[in-house]
Amino acid sequence: MANIAPAPQPRDLDAEQLRDIERFETAIAQYLSGEISEDVFRVMRLNNGIYGQRQGGTNQMIRIKLPAGTITPEQLELMGDLATEYSRGWGHITTRQNIQFHFVELRRIPDLLRRLAVVGLTSREACGDTVRNVMACHLAGACPYEKMDVTPWAEAVYRHFVRNPLGQRLPRKFKVNFSGCSTDCGQAMFNDVGVVAVNRELEDGTVEQGFRVYIAGGLGATPHPALALEDFTTREELLPTIEAVLRVFDQTGNRENKLRARLKWVVDQLGIEEVRRRVIKLRHTLPASSSWPGGIPPEVVAVGDAPAGKAASGEVTAVGQGVRVDFRSSDPFARWELASVIRGAAKGTVSAVAYAALGDITADQFRALARIQREFGADVRLSNRQNVVFRNLTEDQLRPLYDRLDEIGMARPGAELARDVVACPGADTCNIAVTQSRGLAKAIGEKLEDEGLAEVGGVRINISGCTNSCGQHHAADIGLFGAERRAHGQSLPGYQLLLGGHVGDEQIHFGQKALRLPAKSAPDAVAQVVRRFAGERQAGETFTAWLERSGGAGEVGKTLREFDVVPTPDDAPHYFVDYDETGPYVAEVAESECAT
Repeated sequence: MANIAPAPQPRDLDAEQLRDIERFETAIAQYLSGEISEDVFRVMRLNNGIYGQRQGGTNQMIRIKLPAGTITPEQLELMGDLATEYSRGWGHITTRQNIQFHFVELRRIPDLLRRLAVVGLTSREACGDTVRNVMACHLAGACPYEKMDVTPWAEAVYRHFVRNPLGQRLPRKFKVNFSGCSTDCGQAMFNDVGVVAVNRELEDGTVEQGFRVYIAGGLGATPHPALALEDFTTREELLPTIEAVLRVFDQTGNRENKLRARLKWVVDQLGIEEVRRRVIKLRHTLPASSSWPGGIPPEVVAVGDAPAGKAASGEVTAVGQGVRVDFRSSDPFARWELASVIRGAAKGTVSAVAYAALGDITADQFRALARIQREFGADVRLSNRQNVVFRNLTEDQLRPLYDRLDEIGMARPGAELARDVVACPGADTCNIAVTQSRGLAKAIGEKLEDEGLAEVGGVRINISGCTNSCGQHHAADIGLFGAERRAHGQSLPGYQLLLGGHVGDEQIHFGQKALRLPAKSAPDAVAQVVRRFAGERQAGETFTAWLERSGGAGEVGKTLREFDVVPTPDDAPHYFVDYDETGPYVAEVAESECAT
């Protein structure tokens, strides 16, 4: 008989987390026996990070929260075990630094949750109308440009709000992101609360560290840019400020219409000045709360938040959207090093990106990443572009790291190159997706490889299977979202192409509509845009600047009209079948539980 690892004992688990799991386990039994209705159980399920799949039945997706994208070797090893024992042999990195597993049987989830708890992880409030995973720039603490290491601040916000009664039944989900500088690799500018580390000079000439807090941003079908709450928020007041924003949202959010329930709609209704007034007023009286979160959080006190600093000499790697990569060598290691290594921190360490195509990692890769992390003593983060970042490396570790990553298929130059296509799960598993966004992402990647365009730098491609922007299509240079098309009396999968999205410099510009495309011609259209950009851009020119010089999204869209032609079903039957499907396309959607 095979050896079976003993089940984790209650002493291994946080008491509150254990009670959570036991209560959910009881609820599952009650739901399956008919004692709890579907609508009540849905809330419990989502608040525990469990999301239904379009396959129905007891197939479930579990989303595991990784605050600031941090992950340890023990946690990576567990991901490999979970992929094998509970899912399809692989897991998926999301655009919010979570890890998701699909096709998990509902009855087995409590055991999975206990195993997460043993390594310090939870899925609690990874879904539902709650405070979602708190994100931070994947280079926080290792970036030469940062004003502050925002990692412990993200951890503090996560710990303050997880299981906090304030955040259990909000009008809608509530997202918090951190960036260590105005470059905004953490994407603060399209979240309910986006926090950017800044400095200000005081009258005596000293410099004070603090934050600029942005509120009410969001993507979805109607994107809104985040707006500044105030010019400067002190370190002592950051958590009270975020709590005050949450309380105002809880008090004023629309609980009757989920489509207009996010904080961005509160600003539309009340105006930004009134929302600012309410937040500041509430923050002023918050010290009377029994759980006042003011002062420097213990998570920050314990490890500090000093910035990595910039090296006195040597090259500093550019970061952020629009970074251009020009290869000067055919050597695979040299190409990976140029595209994937970030240098310039004063403490002398470097960071390197391991490329995870489509954000997918197999069980064997999870386990290998754990071994690599231990071998190199590295700090590892997941990025919002669905890759894995090794930090605190020395220069002499780069070649061995490359060799280890090459052995597991994760050493291709991917960071900030066209091949690094981001996609949501789409109709593979999502209830509300209308197209197979993952299939399109793979097809675009293959087309770019075939055309020699996969290593064009400075262009980001993001895809969503519907308008909800889980794939963050609005913020990409080239964005696509799924939509049903009709031609010749039949339905077919289609996409709206957007061009010119950009996040950086504490600003966000949403992509503009270029044209609609059949799904099967979208890879050719995207390749043509990338080809034009690569051939026409001037020295140092960003995609946004090239697009503007080319007349904007509409004008570039006109040059792609040849791809918006749908042949008849007899001439090209594959146009009427989505990627990764075998039968005729049908736009089937179920009730939204909202995966973003």
